[in-house]
Amino acid sequence: MSANLAILTIGVVPVNEALPYLTENIREDQITHISLLGKMTREEVMEDYAAEPGEEMIVSLLNDNERVYVSKAKVVRDLQAVIEVLDQQHYDVILFMSTAPITSLVARNAILLEPLRIIPPLVASIVDGHHVGVLVPLKELIPSQQQKWQVLENPPRFALADPMQHTDAQMVEAGRELIDSGADVLMLDCLGYSQKHRDLLQKALDVPVLLSNILVARLAAELLV
Repeated sequence: MSANLAILTIGVVPVNEALPYLTENIREDQITHISLLGKMTREEVMEDYAAEPGEEMIVSLLNDNERVYVSKAKVVRDLQAVIEVLDQQHYDVILFMSTAPITSLVARNAILLEPLRIIPPLVASIVDGHHVGVLVPLKELIPSQQQKWQVLENPPRFALADPMQHTDAQMVEAGRELIDSGADVLMLDCLGYSQKHRDLLQKALDVPVLLSNILVARLAAELLV
């Protein structure tokens, strides 16, 4: 199999979570991971990507295991530059693994997968009239999440559950809060959530739990044939 894949991330992302799905059709040595900020120090990130007053910001995880708010415009600019380089290196698929509100990236040769374009309509088609409860790690992300999930037939419920800070019991309590408010499907929409969190919630609450990074990984795998 000669197909190859580039995974592009903004910061530090647990890419290993998706590898079992991606390697169903290609070998791991045919997968390249590029992180825009992942190998930079916090000082370097703030020097190059600090937001100007009034500029839109996005949040990302750095290699010190702490989050940082950076300029969306600067990040998009440099992500596009990386994609243009990858596009000349004969990758078949470029997977932009991020839940950030970014949809303006372009690849001319490779197939570019942007989760924000793919995941909401895919989930909407899967749940088809059910009530979705969305777990998010930070309160500041709820406005962009509300916009993201407008495609759902029924307005979603939201609850805070930080995979970096909250215990398993707190995660389950957040999920139960959504179930009690009427949700019958849960959506984990942050790259910090893992299969462990999905299995925990599904077992404790006995409802379907969708994990956004695994959904997009499965789609990418289908293209690698």
